[in-house]
Amino acid sequence: MHEVEVLQLLVSPAHRLAGRPADGPSDGPADERVREVQVRSGLGLVGDRYFGRPAHRDAAVTLMAVENLPRHIAAEADLRHTRRNILLRGVDIDAFVGRTIELDSGAGPVTFLVNRPARPCAWMDVTIGPGAQKALRGKGGVRCTPLSDGVIGLGRAVFRCVDAAADSRDDAGR
Repeated sequence: MHEVEVLQLLVSPAHRLAGRPADGPSDGPADERVREVQVRSGLGLVGDRYFGRPAHRDAAVTLMAVENLPRHIAAEADLRHTRRNILLRGVDIDAFVGRTIELDSGAGPVTFLVNRPARPCAWMDVTIGPGAQKALRGKGGVRCTPLSDGVIGLGRAVFRCVDAAADSRDDAGR
């Protein structure tokens, strides 16, 4: 268990990166970042485009480490560009694939099953800049299933791996 920081949260009601990257993102609000998110077990983030969709239940929430953003390509790169949901500082979230984690930003722990990597697509070269897709390979974040209801807000949080391999994985996140 160790302290991390929730830097950004994004809840997007529409899928804005559909079709060909050359056509650019679909219209939508300029900024879909929020101060807190409501998490529902097995469903995702209330108000998000993947909430309750059967095809996305194992990938309803995406977490990413700020340390992996390709800021050498675009200094302003953030969740608006990657379309991930939760941006964390202080944990190598990509190292937790196959594990169960908890994130507690003060309203109680929210549990996630970290299912698989969130692989970067060609859109990253459009939304961030040329070379971003390659720069994010292996560190584009993770796709998760929420296992509990709760609230996650911006600011300091406690991160914990709760499965059997927690001791060795917890050290990997520092």
